[in-house]
Amino acid sequence: MAEGEPEDDGSGKRPWADWIVTLTTLIAPTTFIGALLLYFGVAYTDALYEHFGIDAATLGFSTQDYALRSASALYMPAGTALTVALAGVLIYYAARALGSRNTRLPAGRRLSPYALSVCGLVLFALGLLGGLEVWDAGAMDTPLLLGGGLVLIVYGRVLALRLAGTPYPVARERIALALVAALVGLCSFWAVHAYAKQHGDDDARYLARNLWLRPAVTVDTAERFYFPPRQVRETVLPVAGPPQRFRYRYEGLRLLAEANGRMFLIPDNWAEKGGNVLVVPANNAVRVAFRSD
Repeated sequence: MAEGEPEDDGSGKRPWADWIVTLTTLIAPTTFIGALLLYFGVAYTDALYEHFGIDAATLGFSTQDYALRSASALYMPAGTALTVALAGVLIYYAARALGSRNTRLPAGRRLSPYALSVCGLVLFALGLLGGLEVWDAGAMDTPLLLGGGLVLIVYGRVLALRLAGTPYPVARERIALALVAALVGLCSFWAVHAYAKQHGDDDARYLARNLWLRPAVTVDTAERFYFPPRQVRETVLPVAGPPQRFRYRYEGLRLLAEANGRMFLIPDNWAEKGGNVLVVPANNAVRVAFRSD
């Protein structure tokens, strides 16, 4: 064995093999979660600023910015999913306890899992018809109906077997169960993406009605800006005294966003139709003053 080469422990594996497996186990979920946060953050941010006529790509937010912005869009879906999962687990353990007693159950309890599966089948059919635009389904309706229907179908099957004292999954259903899990994951991803966009649009509408929540900005410039009438207050600065570069002052603006050395300013009385958003550089080309209301 060459000097400095790591020794074999006799199992046929190098000592660093376990480290690679451990790191892969830790990094893979982290990378996946980071990718989800980024994707949902982009969906939320794009919907938020699209309401004001701004393409989120022009803002140039960083990956960290998008990930942080995704948090508000994930609280409700994550909390709802965990609550439903907790209820499902409690019902499952109750069914397992009943099944282990080997006692004959009333007809209503024996048939309830099958009724649950039938309800799931109906929901899945409604989601499928919504996806085919047979009826006017909302952005979240189709994925929720499809995913929820599949979960109820499988869950009813699980409860029926547990009440009978039979373990699940049975061998012949493993492939089908894996496909159902993949479809439910896809529907969950689809639904959360739709929720993130809807949440961003709702936040944008709320902000548009309450622009006083954003910092007030006064901008002095060397050249005149042109806004629609009565959107901002323009003051021509006096030229008497020491010479100065700034000739015009604009008030009645709010800071909508700041990114990559640019400020996106919006008038106090911005309107969804015909409203403008001003982009100015955050450098010595303008003089900016912030104030609190």
